[in-house]
Formats: sequence, structure tokens, C-alpha cells
Amino acid sequence: MIQKKIQTYGYLIKELSIREIYSKYRGSLLGIFWAVLTPIGMLLVFSFVFGEIFRAKWPGSEFAGKVDFALNLYIGLSVFWFFADVLGRAPGLIVSVPNFVKKVVFPLEILPVVSVVSGLFHLCINLILITLALLITKGTLSLSVLVLPLVVLVTLPLLVGMGLFLGALGVYARDISAVIGVVLNMLMFLSPVFYPLSAIPQNLQWLFELNPVTLIIESCRGAFMYGVYPEWEKLGIYLICSLLVWLLGYKVFNATRGGFADVI
Repeated sequence: MIQKKIQTYGYLIKELSIREIYSKYRGSLLGIFWAVLTPIGMLLVFSFVFGEIFRAKWPGSEFAGKVDFALNLYIGLSVFWFFADVLGRAPGLIVSVPNFVKKVVFPLEILPVVSVVSGLFHLCINLILITLALLITKGTLSLSVLVLPLVVLVTLPLLVGMGLFLGALGVYARDISAVIGVVLNMLMFLSPVFYPLSAIPQNLQWLFELNPVTLIIESCRGAFMYGVYPEWEKLGIYLICSLLVWLLGYKVFNATRGGFADVI
């Protein structure tokens, strides 16, 4: 019974994920190519503003000027976009599918998983672009990039848990979407996207390390740019916290789902 349930949910997740990815670009002239062009366009804008206008330099870089800043920036943005994409859509996951809530028997708890899979698709595209850029500019890659799947893996329970929690909350408090949008905008500048963690004053670094995006950005950037392996102890703690968030989100979702149909 459990095996059949897993197989059924797995098929549903796959089909819904494919549908969600294609629905984003259906009807557009360039289609799925927007998944590549959009981040590149944002990267060029940020690189121009910070590289040309503000003349920003990346501390401790072995690359020269603009190339270094662009690559470091791109890595930070790619990870942040992954988090922002999943969390930004989370409050509307349930309210956007009223038919699934009212008219059919549907496992609503898989919707955050579908959202995470969709976000992973776009993250993988960005990581491939980063890999190609590094091969072109540096000519080689460090073996440390092989551990990046593990770095991304520890974030998945956290994002699914937050998706469950925010999805349930969004049913009862519709303005939570606006709140999350504001929080994500602030979080982008309070994460090491435009700067390394080492640029933060020593006495404040612990505060920035509480940000769930920080460790992932720093680990990905270190593996790609400097051949540095992640801090395994911190990743282990991150995984434990991530699993706890997933468990809490699941419990909140199950405790509140009984009233979804009445509110929607």
C-alpha cells in the first residue's frame, strides 16, 4: 500500500512539475529559452550597475575585475532566485487550485514538492551556465563542484516545509503573499549575494549565518570559484534544522487543511 502510494505520488509530482515548467513559457515566442535569457539579462544589469557605475571589486578574487564580480554575483543570485521562486509562490499554492480542494480527492501536500522541483529546474540551468562560464574564463573546474548536489539537497526539506506552512497560512491570511514579497526583497540584500560573508563585520557574521540562504550561497561560491569544500559540520546542522522545518510545516498543514474548503 505504501509503495503504491509513493509510486502514485511520484508520477503526479513528475507530471505536475513538467506542466508547471512548461506553463511558464507556453505561448511565448522564445519558449523555454526565457529560462536562460532572464537570469543572463538580470546578471548583465547587476554587473553593469555594480561593476561599471560603482566599480565594485570582489574581495580575495583570483580573477580580474568585472569577470570575477560577474561570476561571484551570478552564483549568489542563482541560489537566491531558487529560494525566492519557491517561497514567493508558496502562499498561493492552495488558493490557486480551488478545484483540487473542493471537487476532487487530491494530495495537496505534494504541491510544495512540485514547486521545489520547478525551482530546481531553473537552478540547474543557472548552474550549467556558471559551469560553462568558468570553463571559458578559467579553462578548468575544481573537483569541489561535485559536492554541490549535496549542498542543494539539504535545502529541499526546508523549502518543502516552508511551502507547506506558507501554503496553509496563505489560505487564511491572503495578504501573506505581499508580506513574503517584501521580506524576500530585503533578504536579497541581507544575504551574501553582492558581497562575501567575510565582508560583514566579525561581530555581526553570526546574525547573517542565521539566514538560511547564507550557507548555501557561500558553499556554492566556494566550490565553484575557489575550490573550497563546504563546512560539513554546518551542513549537517543545516540538514537537521531543515528536517525539523519540514516536520513542523507538515504538522501545521495537516492541522489546518480541514478548513481549506470552507475558506476557499
